[in-house]
Amino acid sequence: MIFTLAINWANVGIQVAQLLLSLSILVVLHEFGHYITAKWFGCRVEKFYLFFDPWFSVFKKKVGDTEYGIGWLPLGGYVKISGMIDESMDKEAMNQPAKPYEFRSKPAWQRLIIMLGGVIMNVLVAFVIFAMVLYVWGDEKVKYNSKTDGIAINDCLMYELGLRNGDKIITVNGDSIAYQNQLNSEILLGKTAQVLRNDSLITLQFPKDIIGKIMDKGKGKMSFVDVQMPPIAGDFDGLDSSNAKLAGLKKWDKIIAINNNPVQYHNDIKLGIIKSPSKDGVMVKYVRNNTDTIASYVKLNKNWQIGFPYLSANDLDSLGYINIVKKQYSLLGAFPAGVAKTGEALSNYVKQFKKIVNPETGAYKAVGGFRNMGRLFGTSWDWRYFWTITGILSVILAFMNLLPIPGLDGGHVMFTLWEMITRRKPSDKFMERAQVFGMVILLSLMVFANGNDWFGWGRGKDAPKVEEQRCLVEY
Repeated sequence: MIFTLAINWANVGIQVAQLLLSLSILVVLHEFGHYITAKWFGCRVEKFYLFFDPWFSVFKKKVGDTEYGIGWLPLGGYVKISGMIDESMDKEAMNQPAKPYEFRSKPAWQRLIIMLGGVIMNVLVAFVIFAMVLYVWGDEKVKYNSKTDGIAINDCLMYELGLRNGDKIITVNGDSIAYQNQLNSEILLGKTAQVLRNDSLITLQFPKDIIGKIMDKGKGKMSFVDVQMPPIAGDFDGLDSSNAKLAGLKKWDKIIAINNNPVQYHNDIKLGIIKSPSKDGVMVKYVRNNTDTIASYVKLNKNWQIGFPYLSANDLDSLGYINIVKKQYSLLGAFPAGVAKTGEALSNYVKQFKKIVNPETGAYKAVGGFRNMGRLFGTSWDWRYFWTITGILSVILAFMNLLPIPGLDGGHVMFTLWEMITRRKPSDKFMERAQVFGMVILLSLMVFANGNDWFGWGRGKDAPKVEEQRCLVEY
């Protein structure tokens, strides 16, 4: 028990460390975008901080006119530009006559560029990250082939939507699915799907609130649909508590029956266990080396599982069950591919955002804060995965900062554009009130998102145990 807790805390620690490193990189570069453009136009930058520093800072050093530092509150970062109404709310300075080096004394087009500097930097950072990931590691994707053995259903909600084991999804919203990792997201964001079932083409309508239904059932972390995989054991390394391993099963063993219930695919193992009259264990019949048939009694863990790992993607590819498309990029070729990857990440997030702001979808229930962001990272340190997630977060940070909310860059951009169009500059008093209003909105959203992480819909609930999924057998 103590050993398991230690491993769990170590995994959480790795996720937290990756999240802090990723956000620190993105925040510093975002603020540098504001800093460098402000310097170009002759503005004085009073502070450049990673994290916020109310009352005190962890580190600070003044170089020239600028104080560089690290705050103690890891909720972002900031640059304080002279003569700008920002989160510092320095009203005393704003009551003084404008000085040549102040932000407010600069023409509107310069102020617009300064405010867009952070967003532009985040887009450039994402582009460079994706380009370098493609150059160093290349690109690997598993092609989705609807002509194979179809899908495997992992959740009763998918049955309620009309999907069945073995269905071959042809299109979602009229578009074919190119890669396997798009399967779940396309279904969750889709409206209709064309499915081939027993040589019959069926059109399914998905409800608007599919994401809300998922969160209401507390299954927001699950993969609902997979492709049918062979019931062949993967690598047992690191699975010392696996009951299948303790019962003698090894990698490449192929299960053919659970309690005399035939097993054709990996998903049938779960179905065989659900049908079991005992919660203690099941009789597993398997083939080793394609010649020897062995029967072993395997105990079930508290979740009614035997601990039977999937084969790795490379193993499945070598056996012909999946098709991994690998592409290596030259340094020059990686840059246009990085631009395309950035556009793809932005497009995907815009689709999700549209769902979130539409109350009918219930997608707001899936909004999470820092805890949810930490879970994006793996429990082991994989640089390729780390940089990929960091690139995605950079795109999200750029998009969110461009929203026309006072307190965000987008709010300043909105007022500056209004000034450029109408030739009328909003008063300092109006800007101060707008800043306060925007900060209230942002703090409220932050409280909602992080509260939803811990106490919201579906949060803190374990994925349903196998015996709770008897509907999979009923359907």
